[in-house]
Order: sequence, then C-alpha cells, then structure tokens
Amino acid sequence: MTKTILHINASGTTAGSVSRAATAQLIADMGPAEVIVRDLATTALPHVDHTWINARLVPEADRTEGDQASLALSDDLIAEVKAADVIVIGMPMYNFGMPAALKAWIDLIARPKVTFAYTESGPVGLLEGKRAVVAVASGGVPVDSAMDFATPHMRQVLRFIGIDDITVHVAKDVVAAQAA
Repeated sequence: MTKTILHINASGTTAGSVSRAATAQLIADMGPAEVIVRDLATTALPHVDHTWINARLVPEADRTEGDQASLALSDDLIAEVKAADVIVIGMPMYNFGMPAALKAWIDLIARPKVTFAYTESGPVGLLEGKRAVVAVASGGVPVDSAMDFATPHMRQVLRFIGIDDITVHVAKDVVAAQAA
C-alpha cells in the first residue's frame, strides 16, 4: 500500500529556501508515496474571521449555505490532513515564531468535533495514527532554544489534534547531509 504524504511548504522564499530543500529531501528519503502539496507561499490562506468562527460552531445539519461556504476551505485542508499518513512541514522561523501563513493553516485545521474534541478530562485529538515530520529553518535562533517559539508551538498543535509521532529536524542539517 502506497503511503500518502501531505507536504506543507511555509517558506515565503520559493527559490533557495532551506526548509523547502530539507522537506524535499526528507520526502525523497521516505520512498514511493502519493504526495499532496500545499504551498502556503503561492496559495495564501485567509485568516479566520467572525463568520468562520461562528460557522464552525453550528451543528453540521443546521449550517446555512453561507456557513458551508465559510468552512469549505477548512474542510478541504482537513481532508488533506485526514488523507495523509505522514505530514511533512517545512517551517522557517520568522521573528522567533512560525510564518503567519502556517499559523493560518493551523487555525483552519484545528476544529472542534472535527480534529479535536473537548471531553470531561480535557481536549482529545481526533487525528491519531499519523506521523509528522517538521524541518525547521532558522537564520540564527537555535531550534528548541529558549528563543524558539515556533517549534514548541507546532509540537503542541500537532499533539492537540492527535498527532503524537513527531520528528523535528534542523533543516540546514538535512540539506548539509544530502550535499555530503
């Protein structure tokens, strides 16, 4: 059975991007797969707004056409995540955090009763059985240092939606290993 990989590119740089080079290498190393590509630099995602926030709380059977339209892109993004066995994310660090485009993606896929649920004992992720591989590129902030707010945030979000198998790579190390 062929695995499915969701490849998220979050770098605003399309040529010469270290995170893009790293994720391409990581995917090549995984062997044959169906790859779904979501390039957040070339296809901008909207930020959530009051219409989206309200629509996501309406029970599916009660949603208006407007509610459904507000959630359509979110539904598509979630379908990509659900279809994937592995999610490979190229995450550059901008000003100690993740790019706004990647945060927009997170906001659109983190949906109550769809990718997580609140229970009496706290939130439970609904996307179990998936693996995430994150290649972090930084111009100077060490990955997992006290100044790196992107990597812990990404790990938390992935765990929140049920993805506990998470591997983080320093993107420049992946690229250097490939060049060696």
